[in-house]
Amino acid sequence: MNILLVEDNTALQASLRTALERRGFKLRVCSRGDEALQQWTAREPDAVLLDLSLPGLDGLEVLSQARKAGRRTPVMILTARGTVGDRVLGLNTGADDYLPKPFDLDELEARLRALGRRGGDSLPAPAFCGLQVDRESGAVLHLGLPMELPGREASMLRALLHRPGQAVSKERLFDLVFPGEDDVQPEAVEVVAYRLRKKLQMTEASLVTLRGLGYLLRAAP
Repeated sequence: MNILLVEDNTALQASLRTALERRGFKLRVCSRGDEALQQWTAREPDAVLLDLSLPGLDGLEVLSQARKAGRRTPVMILTARGTVGDRVLGLNTGADDYLPKPFDLDELEARLRALGRRGGDSLPAPAFCGLQVDRESGAVLHLGLPMELPGREASMLRALLHRPGQAVSKERLFDLVFPGEDDVQPEAVEVVAYRLRKKLQMTEASLVTLRGLGYLLRAAP
């Protein structure tokens, strides 16, 4: 799951990032409400962890503006404001869950994964040119049949299928294809792309390299 963490306490921000990344989550972090809206809009996460007391823009206003803009991302509020009235206000503004500080990391992880399942069920499985991601298994299907793809090529194709026709940067693909592999050089993405491009020759989609931008999927000519 890709998580946007919005928290202005730098110590808590750092500890949450370390703890959640160790549990397999991918995090982007920011400390200001106005910055949170920009990041949320630029690349929608699977879930948002949102503090309420933020500089720039209050957390409830961030949530309100995001919902008015049509953002349906599941949101969990993390805050020291733990009264019933605060919880009701947060939920009425559009939050999906509410966890008062201090909280247990195991409970946070369980609730995050529940939010991810809830959000995923409301979205169609990524599909393009006869290619589709099976939401249960994560396998990539071509015309309904599983493609025989090594793990890294499958990870790259899943990422591209989420944004067909739009460029995905090499840096973003590297993070998805080689998570936590610090000893791998960034150029390794090019090798995976080369192999995936050959596998796609039997489909109606093609993998295009955009110099300086990354890669995208488009319908084969």
